[in-house]
Amino acid sequence: MGQCVPLFDNHKVLWDSQTLTQLREVSLLLAPLLAQAQPEAFSGGVAGLISESGWVVRAVLFTLLVFSLVSWAIIIYKGLVLHRARAQSDTFLRVFRKSSKFSEVNSVSPQLKASPLVGVFQAGYVEVNQQVRSGQGESGRPVVRSLESLSRSLARAATGEVTRLERRMSFLATTASVTPFVGLFGTTWGIMNAFGEIGRMGSANLAVVAPGISEALITTAMGLFAAIPALVFYNHFSSRVKVLNSMMDDFSLEFLNIVERNFT
Repeated sequence: MGQCVPLFDNHKVLWDSQTLTQLREVSLLLAPLLAQAQPEAFSGGVAGLISESGWVVRAVLFTLLVFSLVSWAIIIYKGLVLHRARAQSDTFLRVFRKSSKFSEVNSVSPQLKASPLVGVFQAGYVEVNQQVRSGQGESGRPVVRSLESLSRSLARAATGEVTRLERRMSFLATTASVTPFVGLFGTTWGIMNAFGEIGRMGSANLAVVAPGISEALITTAMGLFAAIPALVFYNHFSSRVKVLNSMMDDFSLEFLNIVERNFT
């Protein structure tokens, strides 16, 4: 039999030193190019998200910020107004029930203008005076001839006071209903940017997708930040206005009862 020749010589060096040197030089030349080909790492943080976002996302964030700031200004303002209205209404009721004449209550009314009950009382007081001046009863005592007309005056004044108390609250309702959709628009735009980066870079690497997704999340968070307080305080203020409205209805009935006992 012939001698078997090995296919590989275990003692032979596959690459000589010159070849290894050339490979090392090539790798050094390609290293910067490979580094540039890698997507740039995303720096986190809210400030980083805003600084690296596009003009559309910045416009969305600015719009939501304006809604939020105006809403908080209205929340603080209406909170003070309704608190003062309730406190002065309680004071006015005590004065009204202790007084024996409408003229005494009317002299105190300018000091309690924040109370909606003052507006209702003044409308009734004017109507009573007009009817009393228009004629007197057979006994010469002042008489109110139309309780129905007086009731309409009180109801009209109460409606005006409710409108005054609800002023600017509609903006809170608008903020609560609109800002989530504005944030959703920013979310959609951020996701579109994320897919665009995937197509441009040819890679679904997290570093490629993260900026667009982060823009989407920050606009969603900002939309909720503007909407949730506006909705909560709108419902809270609405309930307080309803309480004051009930107080005006009760006061109107009490005023009518007094007039019916003393002027009919």
